[in-house]
Amino acid sequence: MSGSASLIDPRSLELFYWVVQLGGFRRAAEKLATTQPAVSARIAGLEAAVGVRLLERGQRRKLSLTPQGMLLLGYAERLLALQAEMQAAFAGPAGVQGIVRLGVAETIVHTWFSLLVRRLHEAYPLLQLDIVVDISVNLRAALLAGEIDVALLLGPVAAPGVQDVPLSEHALGWVAAPELMLGTEPLGLDALGRVPIVTYARETVPYQQVRALFAGRAAPGPRIFANSSLASIVRMVLDGIGVGVIATSAIRTELESGALTLLVVTPLLAPLRFTASWRDGPGSALAAAVARMAEAVANDHPG
Repeated sequence: MSGSASLIDPRSLELFYWVVQLGGFRRAAEKLATTQPAVSARIAGLEAAVGVRLLERGQRRKLSLTPQGMLLLGYAERLLALQAEMQAAFAGPAGVQGIVRLGVAETIVHTWFSLLVRRLHEAYPLLQLDIVVDISVNLRAALLAGEIDVALLLGPVAAPGVQDVPLSEHALGWVAAPELMLGTEPLGLDALGRVPIVTYARETVPYQQVRALFAGRAAPGPRIFANSSLASIVRMVLDGIGVGVIATSAIRTELESGALTLLVVTPLLAPLRFTASWRDGPGSALAAAVARMAEAVANDHPG
């Protein structure tokens, strides 16, 4: 390399690292709470400082590293790892600053998520959270695309460069409003096939489980109302529109009050298994800390 390498700004190296990891200037800007023009200017300044091109745009404007960029990326990774180590050694959790983009499945939102946020605030008072609530298939895609840093979702993600830690399991139950008068005796698929079933969105594990139960039967299957909003699913079941297939941990209040009744149905549905997943790397210390805190909270509050 040539140029004035001694004038390299560590902040520019950090931006360069995230541009490479996330595959673009816009995503790096979102990650580091800055603007895309600011990132472009920093990268241009970094290339001027080292005197070589670091990034090239290929087909469909996809970024790729030059040989010199690959060399500099190694230095950037070591610098970020050293910064994280130094911050942990001297600042402690109370001095940790940063933004973590956190994606959360709605079942977790309705169970122990508020406790997680409270504990994170107590342990890391300067930490900022950007929270996105979505179905697990979308959260997985967002994590792999670098649009979020941590995902609490139906997992594991099991992808290269992604770490997964197990969270709590949540039993799926068949529930109904008392007005449907389905009784207390065990119900089979024939009885359930005569009423609508309300459950999660089509891309989700619960929906696929329900579809699989009725697949290949001679009798017509039930109408299945797929819904991406857990609150809306609960409301529809409370209103007697149909039988719900819902994580029972998310409707404890309705079950305890008698507003909803847990039905006895065979065969049983497999429970929902969640993980905290994050992209591993030198800049992932905060994401890993959030995931580990989620693991601890989930262990204290099993589904």
